[in-house]
Amino acid sequence: MFDDKSILITGGSGSFGKMYIRAILARFKPRRLIVYSRDELKQFEMQHEFTDPCMRFFLGDVRDRERLIQATRGVDFIIHAAAMKQVPAAEYNPTECIRTNISGAENVIAAALANDVDRVIALSTDKAANPINLYGATKLVSDKLFVAANNMAGSHKTRFAVVRYGNVVGSRGSVLPFFQKLMAEGAESLPITDPRMTRFWISLDQGVKFVLTNFQRMQGGEIFIPKIPSVRIMDLAEALAPGMATDVVGIRPGEKLHEIMCPADDSHLTYDFADHYVIAPTIRFHNVESDFAHNAMGETGERVEPGFEYNSGSNPHFLTVEETRAFNSQAVA
Repeated sequence: MFDDKSILITGGSGSFGKMYIRAILARFKPRRLIVYSRDELKQFEMQHEFTDPCMRFFLGDVRDRERLIQATRGVDFIIHAAAMKQVPAAEYNPTECIRTNISGAENVIAAALANDVDRVIALSTDKAANPINLYGATKLVSDKLFVAANNMAGSHKTRFAVVRYGNVVGSRGSVLPFFQKLMAEGAESLPITDPRMTRFWISLDQGVKFVLTNFQRMQGGEIFIPKIPSVRIMDLAEALAPGMATDVVGIRPGEKLHEIMCPADDSHLTYDFADHYVIAPTIRFHNVESDFAHNAMGETGERVEPGFEYNSGSNPHFLTVEETRAFNSQAVA
């Protein structure tokens, strides 16, 4: 699908961006693979790691519409991964989070339409479902913008979709490397926000494959959600450091005990597929009729029961301590 195509990845020098690049180069022969990010040091390092002739590096911020339009010329596909993601940081710096996550989304949409990009997938988060923190609220707005962009496209061919998933094992700022750092420094206990806490659990590789597959599935306007396991925070601590003491330090600003990916209020719009869910748009698009029970790959889904909620605390698939240990080892290998 990506052979002889041009792909732009916003936030392309982050954990996900690097994994996307590896996956795309391993499976396809793109014409251009563009890293768009504002971190010149990371781009400098990536230029030594990724030397394929198709690689391009654009320094720029998603807040800068003019630069983004320039970078998107001739692009066929966009993966929008750039975001401010740290929940406490967003609580203390709300305006900065809004500028990146909301204004940045508007700029990606404008750049895609200005350059007649074929397809755009924006990365979202479980925190965008029934949000209680500013980060989640900005990503919910971003999701709504990308869904509505299909209606704004008019005669343009551009189609937009969203991928929502949970905690990414080993990504920058996540709990796994934080615990590992404490252990390496000789900590005698691990800080636990709340022993009841659960999280959805996905590897970088799983997330990348899910996004790339959804470029083939998408019709425009969907929110794709993978079926993934949950972990209990106490099981995670035990998997990393068997028998180590834990200290309950309290929930951080903006955190939930459990995360949601399919809210009950959206159950009338939610379809259950073999390995994922799809939340259909709340609005109807004027220029196209889509049947979201069937996707472009020929897969078929069923409407979920009224009131269905995909919640990390009630997920039917929980990893055991041993499974968590094995999953983490494979995910960060």
